[in-house]
Amino acid sequence: MIKRIVKMTFQPEQVAVFLDIFETSKNRIRQFPGCQHVELLRWSDASNVFFTFSLWDNNAALEEYRQSELFRSTWSKTKVLFSEKPAAWSLELVSEPDEQ
Repeated sequence: MIKRIVKMTFQPEQVAVFLDIFETSKNRIRQFPGCQHVELLRWSDASNVFFTFSLWDNNAALEEYRQSELFRSTWSKTKVLFSEKPAAWSLELVSEPDEQ
């Protein structure tokens, strides 16, 4: 399983536009083959900084999504709203949390 985190910083006046884009595409992303989970988080210190957190079966599934028309169309609408270059990390679990 791949855990994917993408940090996106938007022009403050474009946040509402981004939220509309995410709202209309989130279910299609969640239904994409190999996607197990997608959620949107906002940084508590800056209202124009968002993170997506997603779970993918493997790198191949994530790459299939990144090459899809769904990604291309969503990303083309989103990237013009940024005020900073986005950052992304693909992570693998190394150690399970201890049970309490």
